[in-house]
Amino acid sequence: MFDSEEESAFVILTAPMYHPHHYGGGGIGGIYSQPASYGKKNGVWYASPGNQGWGSGAGPARLGRKPSVTEVDNMPSGSLKPSAGRVIRIINSHDHSVQCRVLLNLRTSQPFEEVLEDLGQVLKMIGAKKMYTSNGQEVRSFSQLRNEFAEVETFYLSNTPSLPVGALGPGVIPPSPGRRSRSRLGGSVPDDLSKTTARQRARSKSRPRVLYAPENELVRASSDYPLLDAMKEEPTRITIRGLRRTFYPPLHHPPIDNAPPDKKLSLFWVHGYRGIDSKRNLWVLPSGELLYYVAAVAVLYDREEDAQRHYTGHTEDIMCMEVHPSRELVGSGQRAGRDRKSQAHVRIWSTESLQTLYVFGMGELDSGVIAVAFSQLNGGSYILAVDAGRESILSVWQWQWGHLLGKVATLQEGIWGATFHPLDDNLLITHGRGHLAFWHRRKDGFFEKTDIIKPPSRTFVTCVQFEPDGDVITADSDGFITIYSVDADGAYFVRMEFEAHNKAISCLVMLSEGTLISGGEKDRKIAAWDSLQNYKRITDIKLPESAGGVRSIYPQRPGRNDGNIYVGTTRNNILEGSLQRRFNQVIFGHGKHLWALAAHPDDEVFATGGHDKYVALWRRQKLIWTTSVGYEIIALAFHPYGAALAAGSSEGHLIVINAENGATMLTIRVCGSPLNAVEFNQVGDMIAIGSQNGSIYLFRVSRDGFSYKKINKIRGSQPLTHLDWSSEGNFLQSVTVDFDLLFWDVKSLSPEKSPIAMKDVKWMTSNCTVGFLVAGLWNNRYYPAPSNTIITTTARTAAQDLVAAGDADGYLRLFRYPCITPRAEFTEAKVYSGTLAAVKFLYGNHSLVTVGGTDASLMIWELTEE
Repeated sequence: MFDSEEESAFVILTAPMYHPHHYGGGGIGGIYSQPASYGKKNGVWYASPGNQGWGSGAGPARLGRKPSVTEVDNMPSGSLKPSAGRVIRIINSHDHSVQCRVLLNLRTSQPFEEVLEDLGQVLKMIGAKKMYTSNGQEVRSFSQLRNEFAEVETFYLSNTPSLPVGALGPGVIPPSPGRRSRSRLGGSVPDDLSKTTARQRARSKSRPRVLYAPENELVRASSDYPLLDAMKEEPTRITIRGLRRTFYPPLHHPPIDNAPPDKKLSLFWVHGYRGIDSKRNLWVLPSGELLYYVAAVAVLYDREEDAQRHYTGHTEDIMCMEVHPSRELVGSGQRAGRDRKSQAHVRIWSTESLQTLYVFGMGELDSGVIAVAFSQLNGGSYILAVDAGRESILSVWQWQWGHLLGKVATLQEGIWGATFHPLDDNLLITHGRGHLAFWHRRKDGFFEKTDIIKPPSRTFVTCVQFEPDGDVITADSDGFITIYSVDADGAYFVRMEFEAHNKAISCLVMLSEGTLISGGEKDRKIAAWDSLQNYKRITDIKLPESAGGVRSIYPQRPGRNDGNIYVGTTRNNILEGSLQRRFNQVIFGHGKHLWALAAHPDDEVFATGGHDKYVALWRRQKLIWTTSVGYEIIALAFHPYGAALAAGSSEGHLIVINAENGATMLTIRVCGSPLNAVEFNQVGDMIAIGSQNGSIYLFRVSRDGFSYKKINKIRGSQPLTHLDWSSEGNFLQSVTVDFDLLFWDVKSLSPEKSPIAMKDVKWMTSNCTVGFLVAGLWNNRYYPAPSNTIITTTARTAAQDLVAAGDADGYLRLFRYPCITPRAEFTEAKVYSGTLAAVKFLYGNHSLVTVGGTDASLMIWELTEE
């Protein structure tokens, strides 16, 4: 949560040169006495009441002139009202060259011990424990600073239990451990009372409040800016995973605007196909459109027009889908989300209007819907749904009225599917691991179960089809096809069984002329069988290895016997062809996790790279080229000239690719850890590579991005996830896996210790997910409760007016930039269930691209007028 800043103990004082001619005459040398700024109220720094000046109170204080920073820095340290705040100088007792002046707020709620630790960070001293005066007297409380040491200006810090001899200068002998400085009561403080006081002061569990820095690390403000401008904003603190982070405001940034952006997100295109982990999920509609689903989106793709329509009624990933017998309606079931709006349910929607007609199962279904099917005999009036919960509840609904006709707990683990028998609307079949059963629904809503067969537990019944006379055809994970017939007593028996594929069979399709098509998931074969001639093999064909195994098959023109089919594969591709000719790729998708995304610097082109070891280049809905690079790709970046593409692998390789044709030009072994972030600087003569081992590797780049020479590395310890170059190329900022914001000096090849020194640096991009200018993305008051949202990716427009953010729950949100407060409003879309891995604005800032991580989905969004 955002914390109040009024309890902060310290404020930076900077000291630019004073120019008397800025203010005219009056006072001594044109310098007038001014009120002290030590606090903030209603966004404005205020002065100590009753103390209207450092000195006489005359002059410009009555004229309302704001004091300059120089005047404050030159003021006597003891002239501020003791109860309010003090300017003191602190010195490192081990190294007197390390010192700093700070404005100390004596009304802070911080424990005094924590203040000492914070001051120690200023002086680069770990674990500061003691504060002493120049005479060797120990300071133990704020009250002593207000009273006993009100006239003392300089104090020494030590991180040892006792101050070494000579630490305060020659001739100064520190007091013995038993000696105590005088309190206001006039006596010494007993040891037991000191210990009691220490116990009563509960230590804060927050991180150190570093609101200051040594003078030599400060970014000096211009003397044209008065104190009220230089200190008008306090640092922002946000809590991420239970730990508080502090971010410092730049001196000048665009004004805060919490209004929602004037653009909204409109889904334009979905690349890929979900074949990697789903089952029957490909159909052809009467319009000729292909119907399939990716993440939470149902895609209707018109090949002739090269156009897509999208049904986006679901809020979580679609787990199953079925087309109504009329082929004009679709039933689809989703998994359960984290909030009440994302409960597991089934939606019935129109393929023509894309309007939702009915929704049922809210509150009835548990963790998701793993199977849906329409009845056949009564024209699809019934629909079944199987819950993904522990009991695998099978329910039957009259969907037009939302009536639950009956439900039963199947108590079967690993159910793969369920369907109605085509000749009996009250007979349902479920199948899965070691499981094939008939369920007969009686008029009272109860179910009678009949186990057709109990295969060995290791065997999966993967799919079910029917002969025209009602005989049941099954396929299993061992590659066998089995046909069950019914005897005179109504009992099913095995009529025949044969081995059709080497291993698992993923789908069965019965064509109208009696030809059975089977697809193998492991052997990548598609085979045709003549059911009228005892399932004699007609022919078969094998898909290329790059396409993957068979996931789903559907005729291109249902009802026609031309043999043309569509095939969805396990590597997220869709092919078209027949068993008499070769198959052509219709839709390409990355076959495994997709994490890497890069946008071209001056064209609406973008590149993607995945764990399938492929890199692809796209122009909006068009695939330009794909290339296999031999390594899992987790990071991508275009060279500023656009001719070269740099890819980082999970094994520590940097691969340089020609963006024109996809040819691999260079492979460099950088380290043995994954390269999570790859970024070129603005002029393209250097590349920074952030690694899982915490270090940043720097290479000198030439020949338009095709020549690389290692310079050095900046050593770190925390795994890095995102990188940004500063505009002038002297600094880097990075985010760790624990969401710490780190800074790096490229010239000195060292981490930058002081975050305050970096607050006014301009950054070329906004890949880093944390920082002052994007703090409003975290803990936003408008997020669904409970709000423990983790921001996983961000991107900023070139105009720096919008910022897009993706989170671990699959939300894509669009904010105004900068996004500073938790009151910032936004527009959002929810089409992913898992982590949104990356987001990038395309050239021109009219559209953006998102990749979905584990589900390998790739989507393009247009920014339209609100």
